[in-house]
Amino acid sequence: MQASHIARPAKWDTNMRRPGIGARMDAHAMPSESIAPSLGGPTGQFAPAYRVLNEAIASQAFPGCAFGVLAKGRVVLNDALGRFTYEADSPAVEPGTVFDLASVTKVVATTAMAMLLRQRGQLDLDTTLGDVLPGFVVGREPGSGARHVPLRNLLAHNSGLPAYVEFFRTLRTPAALMHACLRLPLDAEPGTRAEYSDPGFILLGKALEVTAQEHMRSFLQREVFGPLGLQSTDFCPPAAMRSAIPPTEEDTRFRKRVIQGEVQDENAWVLKGVSGHAGLFSNVSDLLRFSQEILRAVNPVPSSGVPPPGLFTRETVEAFAQRQPPASSSRAIGWDTPSDNSSAGVLFSKHSIGHLGYSGCSLWIDLDASVAVVLLTNRTWPDRESQLIRQVRPAFHNAVRQALESSAAHR
Repeated sequence: MQASHIARPAKWDTNMRRPGIGARMDAHAMPSESIAPSLGGPTGQFAPAYRVLNEAIASQAFPGCAFGVLAKGRVVLNDALGRFTYEADSPAVEPGTVFDLASVTKVVATTAMAMLLRQRGQLDLDTTLGDVLPGFVVGREPGSGARHVPLRNLLAHNSGLPAYVEFFRTLRTPAALMHACLRLPLDAEPGTRAEYSDPGFILLGKALEVTAQEHMRSFLQREVFGPLGLQSTDFCPPAAMRSAIPPTEEDTRFRKRVIQGEVQDENAWVLKGVSGHAGLFSNVSDLLRFSQEILRAVNPVPSSGVPPPGLFTRETVEAFAQRQPPASSSRAIGWDTPSDNSSAGVLFSKHSIGHLGYSGCSLWIDLDASVAVVLLTNRTWPDRESQLIRQVRPAFHNAVRQALESSAAHR
């Protein structure tokens, strides 16, 4: 892929985005003065973490990355390395660079929406999918397990739905894809098998929209992204902004072009870029702000004896952080938790939540230690072959947590 085929970055201009995005920041958001300069060069506190990432770029695990660390309410690291692609003249990744989050969408968008709706009494997680989307049960046998799939099972990835279906191969409209998703057979009885399911979250996103009586994108902008001051988080970046986003792949099998600034996931693309399973774009700073809100709910630090107002309550976060059946699953409600071979490494507590994205992005939040770590990459460039990210993620998280523990020990 020649560098001339990659769009050159334009500066992110909030005026280019539709009204309402990043319109306000209030008590829910981290104060700007909490964002400290990065402490990590070759000899700094986070030097081992930088070494992991520099070696990853050298081995072509990904061409570039942005990353950040939140510890005890302070951003102690927010930096970037590498370039948009492997060409020497490719634009450099910056700390504020926006990436395609892929399945990190499932927690920052879809699960966040479910958390708020449940907290407000608008959503019962034990409501069956068929009660919200009747098309899921119409025509099925009376004893079909599909009649007994609660929304909780969709969030926990134990609904019995398949992991992935290439709907985009034959379907070209959102209506056709959604209809096909509603008609999927179950591969297992609900609650009996853990199977990470994109179709499950496609259906969940639609069910949440029906429950809220509002499109997911507008709900999230008004109720989550706006209040938290997430100025670079949204679905469907405008065309003028696409060149400021690292490309995810040179697509030779479906769209037959470089995918840059539009959702990489093909099913999400057919769904016009907004779906419960993928489609969100964001940057490190915004994801750390989101993480701060999660941590504020669990470990509030009042300045005047009164807990600060927050988007989520402690009960909500704790409820969604609880692992779900079967016993072999690491899945909580919407969130993942550390497994024996977790991408979070070995130093995140069992009381941690997070999620990965296929494009090479990740978010992990340790609810006990009040630590959050964001790593954003485009590991699928120029194609999806490299799996080196699997070694990079745990090594990076281990290096970060070791640096934090060493710093705390010397205070």
